Amino acid sequence: MAARKKKAASKKAASKKKGAKKKPARRKAPARRRGWIRPLGRVAAVAAVVVGFWASSWVLEQDRIVRAKFEGRRFSVPSRVLSSPTVLYPGLDWKRIELPETLGRLGYREDSGSGELPSGRYRWGRGRLRVHLRAFDHPSRQEPSRDVGIRLAGNFIDSIVELPGQGEVGMVVLEPELVGAYYGPEEREQRDLVRLDELPRHLSDAVLAVEDQRFESHHGVDFRRILGAFLANVRAGGIRQGASTLTQQLVKNFFLTPEQTLQRKFTEAVMALLVEARYDKEAILESYLNEIYLGQRGSTEVHGVGEASRFYFGKRAQDLSVSESALIAAIVQSPNRLSPHRHPDRALDRRNLVLGLMLEQGRITRAEHDKAHEETIRVASVTPEVGESRYFLDVLRRQLPEVYDRDVLAAEGLEIYSTLDPRLQRAAVRALLRGLERIEAKYPALREEDPQRRLQGCLIAMRPQTGEVLALAGGRSYGDSQFDRCTQARRQAGSTFKPFVYIAGLEPRDGTPAITTASLLDDAPLEVDTNQGVWKPRNYDHEFRGPVTVRHALEGSLNIPVIRLGMEIGVDRVVDVARRLGVTSDLPRVPSLALGTAALAPIEVARAYATIANGGIRPQPHTFEDVVARGETLERRKLRFERVLDAGVAYLATSLLEGVVDRGTGRRVRSMGIEGPVAGKTGTTDDEYDLWFVGFTPELVAVVWVGFDEPRTIGVQSSWGALPIWVDFVKDAYGKRVRGLFSAPPSVRELEINPETGAVAMAGCPVRANEVFLRGTEPTRICDWQNTDGEPDEGSSGRRPQRGGSFWDRIFGR
Repeated sequence: MAARKKKAASKKAASKKKGAKKKPARRKAPARRRGWIRPLGRVAAVAAVVVGFWASSWVLEQDRIVRAKFEGRRFSVPSRVLSSPTVLYPGLDWKRIELPETLGRLGYREDSGSGELPSGRYRWGRGRLRVHLRAFDHPSRQEPSRDVGIRLAGNFIDSIVELPGQGEVGMVVLEPELVGAYYGPEEREQRDLVRLDELPRHLSDAVLAVEDQRFESHHGVDFRRILGAFLANVRAGGIRQGASTLTQQLVKNFFLTPEQTLQRKFTEAVMALLVEARYDKEAILESYLNEIYLGQRGSTEVHGVGEASRFYFGKRAQDLSVSESALIAAIVQSPNRLSPHRHPDRALDRRNLVLGLMLEQGRITRAEHDKAHEETIRVASVTPEVGESRYFLDVLRRQLPEVYDRDVLAAEGLEIYSTLDPRLQRAAVRALLRGLERIEAKYPALREEDPQRRLQGCLIAMRPQTGEVLALAGGRSYGDSQFDRCTQARRQAGSTFKPFVYIAGLEPRDGTPAITTASLLDDAPLEVDTNQGVWKPRNYDHEFRGPVTVRHALEGSLNIPVIRLGMEIGVDRVVDVARRLGVTSDLPRVPSLALGTAALAPIEVARAYATIANGGIRPQPHTFEDVVARGETLERRKLRFERVLDAGVAYLATSLLEGVVDRGTGRRVRSMGIEGPVAGKTGTTDDEYDLWFVGFTPELVAVVWVGFDEPRTIGVQSSWGALPIWVDFVKDAYGKRVRGLFSAPPSVRELEINPETGAVAMAGCPVRANEVFLRGTEPTRICDWQNTDGEPDEGSSGRRPQRGGSFWDRIFGR
C-alpha cells in the first residue's frame, strides 16, 4: 500500500516537470496587514451575535406585546345608558310622543310595499299604522318580535291588534333609546362587541371578499398580493392599491400608529406573522370585525360591525341582509368618503362592487347576488349624540355604587337601563332654553356675553309614585358649564318652603291639628326679637289684610301669617316635617325659616313635593333601574318607599296648592292654557335672586329654578320667570289638558264654607265655596241667613277645630 502511494507521487512530480510552467512563488502579506484581518473577523462575529441577539430580543418583545393584547382585554367598550322603553297603548297621543321620529331614531324604516312586512319596518295607511316590532331583551321582561296594526283616531291611538290573528292587545313596547355612553378621558370610541359564531356568514364573506380574499390561506403577509400591488402601482405611476392583509390591518389598529414608514411597515409585517402563528383565523377575524373603524356619530367614532349595524341600519349585526352586509364591507376602505348618509351614490357603487366580488369568489349564488343588487340603500336616520342628557348622565354615574368607577364604566361595556324619558328630556331642554332667552329678550340688562356669567336655570321632572327622574336639564349648556344646578346647587327656597309650615300645622299632634284649611290667621304687623335685633317682616306688596284663612294665606303667598303659624307650632315641628318629606340640607332653626331662607337643592324640593303628590309616601329619587353585563344583571335598583305623612294631610296640602294655581300666585298656569288637575307653588327670594316654580300633576312633579350662579337681582317675579318655563315643559310633554285626578282618601270630608270667614255655609250664607277637612276637624262656626258673618257656635273661638261633639250631631243628625 505504501509502495503504491510512493509510485503515484513520483509520477505526479515527473509530469509537472515535463509540461507545466512553473508558477511564481506567492508573496507573503506584510505583517501589519495580517494583523488587521483577525481582529476584523472577530468584530464581525461579535456584531453578528449582537445583531442576532437584538433581533431575537426585539421579536420576543413584539411577541410579548401581541400576547398581552390578545390574551388580555382586547377592547375598552364604553358603557351604554339606555332610556326607559316607550309604551304604546289605546288613548295615547301618538303625535305628542313623536311616534314617527321615535321609530326613526330606533332604526325602523318605512316600507312602501305590500304583503309581508319584515321586522324593523313600518307602513302608514289611512287611519292606521302597521309596525313589525323587533324582539329585544330587557332586564324586566323579554319582548318578542310582533307584527301589529295600530288604528288611529285623529291624534290618538284607538286600538292595537296583533297580526295576523287580529287579536286586540292592551299595549306594545318599543325598545329603549340610547341616551349616551361613558367614555375614557382620551378616546371616544363606541362598539358593540359581537362573536363570530353569532354573525351571518355573508357578513364575514363580504369583508373578506373586498379586504382579503386569501385570508384563509396566507400566514399574515400575502407575498403574492404584495407583488400584484407593486405591479399595479408601477403601471399607475403612483400608489393606487394596497397590499396589507386583514391581519396587518388589525395589527396596525391594535398596536401601531398610522405613519407610512418602512420601519412601521416592517414591524407590522413581523407582528402579523406572530399573530397568525399564535392564534387561529377565527379569533383574528372576530377581533378585526370588532375593531375596524366604520364611521362617525358626531364626535364619537363607530367601531366594529356590531355598532355599525345599529348606526346604519338600526338593527343587530345578526339580522343583516346580504345587501346590508355588503354595504358595511364596502365602507371599510373609507367610511367618511363612502358614508351612505352623506354619499349614497358612492356607497351604492362600492356595495355593488363588493357583491360582484362575492359572486366571483363563489361566496354567494347568482340569485342572492341579483336580489341584493336590486335593493336600494335604506339606512336609519342619524341619531345625533344626546348632548342634552349629559347632566343626567353625570347624576346617574354618581348614583351608581362605588364599584362602578370611571375606569369600569369606560371599559367594561355595561348596559345601564335608566329612568330617562327621551321625549320629556328634549321637552325640558327646549323649555329651559326658550324661557331663559325670553327673559333676556324682555330684560336686556340681564344678558351677559360671558357664558360663565349668563342667566342660568334648571328643570328636573320626576314620577312621584316611584321617584324615577324622567328629565333633568342642569343648565343652559353642558359645554359651557358642567355644574349641575338641579343636584349640586343649593339656593334659598323662598316661598316654595311655605307649604311645609302649613303641613306641620295641619298634621294632628296629640289628636288635634293646630289649624284646618279654613282657620283664620292674622295678617297684621309683626315684630320678632332676634339676636341681630328686632325683625319686622313684610308681605311682598307691603300691605296687611287682617284675618285671612289658611287657604287665602297660601294662595297669596303671604309672609306674616306663615311666620306667625311657624312660631306658634314651633320651628322644630317645621324642620321635622321638612326632613320627613325628604329635605336633607341644613335648616336654620329661626323664625325666618318659614319664608324659605334655607338653601335647598332643586332635587330635594322635587322629592318633598313628590311625597305630597304621592299621598304622603316618600319615594327615593333614582336615575337607573338595572346594570347589565353580557346579559347578566349585576345591579337592580331596590325601590324604597316610606309613609312619612298621613294621606289625609297630604291631600289637604295638595288641595291648598291647587288653589295656588287656580286663584293664587300660580294662576298664570291657567291663563297660559293648562287645564286639568295641577297643584303648585311659586317662590321668589328677597331681592329676587332666585325664582322658583314647583308644580305637580297626578303623574308628574317638576321643579324649575332660575337665577345667576353668582347671585344678583333678576328683577322678575317667579310667576313671570320660572312659571312660564314649567308651563312650556308641560305643554310640550303632555299638551294643554292634564290627565288624571287627585283622589281624596276616606279620612277627608268636603264641605261648603264661607271662604272669607271659614264658617260652614248653611242656607242663606251669601258666599259659598267647597273646602276639605280631616274628619273630626270640621269648623264649628256656621254661616246662614241669621249669622252671615259666621260667628262661632256655642262659644267656640273658631281658631282650633273641635273633634265630634253635639254641634255635628245637630247639623248632620249623627
